[in-house]
Amino acid sequence: MRSRSALWAAVVLALGISACAGSSSSAGGTNKPLVVGISVSLNGDFSGDGKALEQGYQLWADDVNGKGGLLGRKVQLKFVDDSSSTQQVVTNYTDLITRDKVDLTFGPFSSLLTIPSSAIASRYGYAFPEPAGGGPDVFSHGLKNVFFVQPAPVVSNLVSYTKWLLSLPAAERPQGAAYATEDDPFTQPQVDKARSLLEAAGIKTVYTKVYPAETTDYTPLALAVAHSGADAVVLGTQLPDAIAFVQTFQQQRFNPKSIVETTGPDQGADFSDKVGKAGTEGIIVPAGWWPSAKTQQNDHFVKAFIARYGGDAASISADAAEAYSVGQVVEEAADRANSVANAKLIQTLHSGTYQTIQGPMAFDQSGQPNGSSFLVQWQGGQTVPVYPASVAVAKPEYPKPNWQ
Repeated sequence: MRSRSALWAAVVLALGISACAGSSSSAGGTNKPLVVGISVSLNGDFSGDGKALEQGYQLWADDVNGKGGLLGRKVQLKFVDDSSSTQQVVTNYTDLITRDKVDLTFGPFSSLLTIPSSAIASRYGYAFPEPAGGGPDVFSHGLKNVFFVQPAPVVSNLVSYTKWLLSLPAAERPQGAAYATEDDPFTQPQVDKARSLLEAAGIKTVYTKVYPAETTDYTPLALAVAHSGADAVVLGTQLPDAIAFVQTFQQQRFNPKSIVETTGPDQGADFSDKVGKAGTEGIIVPAGWWPSAKTQQNDHFVKAFIARYGGDAASISADAAEAYSVGQVVEEAADRANSVANAKLIQTLHSGTYQTIQGPMAFDQSGQPNGSSFLVQWQGGQTVPVYPASVAVAKPEYPKPNWQ
């Protein structure tokens, strides 16, 4: 169940659990493995994302162990499956901390699962660096242990998209836009902000819909968007609905000038294999990482990923890069603090800048990053940055080419 009522029930449960175990305070000076507890979604709605997180985390652990470990301790990852459930993720982190007594915790996929699990970590004094929980609700509880390891706050992810559209000559801008989003703490804030900015600039809303996160049949929604005749389509999606919308648009030969989805197109082969590489052409997604990024260790990451998991650079999910970045941030913080004690990591992560394959990363007092996101677009079978000009390696394709 992924409803808001289930989410808040999980938060209440998390905050109500008795603190019967102290936080880990292990540091250098021991030969014991450093155990990191991680809940990942290997089943359910987020299973594709969960597998990508697992891959990214494991690549980082392999790399740090190849250098002798974290402060001399070999890193051992303990993964448990949450089945994309808010209730199960609470159980998982409670067990990892109180029963398994892991040294550190890294976060799961999605804002939906991060909200209740971060409360558990906070209750026991654990740092909670996480790769994919950036919705505003994650930061609304005053927790000091959460660190969202992406370049920009999620609510601002589509601001770059609106700036790009509004930078077009007036005669070329879309006249009408359609919006559809899951009722989800990650997707809806992004779409709501984009709609308010575009409406304020005079782009008419011709269709808008918020649909339950439990939806499994997206065809009626996609048909409604197609029948609206919108020039621009802004979709608050995860991977399953991102694929379903594109497949229906292809079938209907619905060719708006621009399509942007909050996530899905950034998932590499998990997206392109379902819609066909030709079907990806021109689709935009806000992102903090792309395979050709000239950032610290990114070339190594891409080569190591392909060597271990196969495929090509275009097939790599951004989720894997985000998980790898979590490890990079923790590794650098531990080196600076000369400790893996959770209290020291929390203190250290609240200051300074950290180098990752997504670029430089710094966090405010709520744990949100203080950078900005970019637009990447599928062009010629791969994702490339197209906006802003400071990072672009290609011009945006506009209008989007018609479906082949």
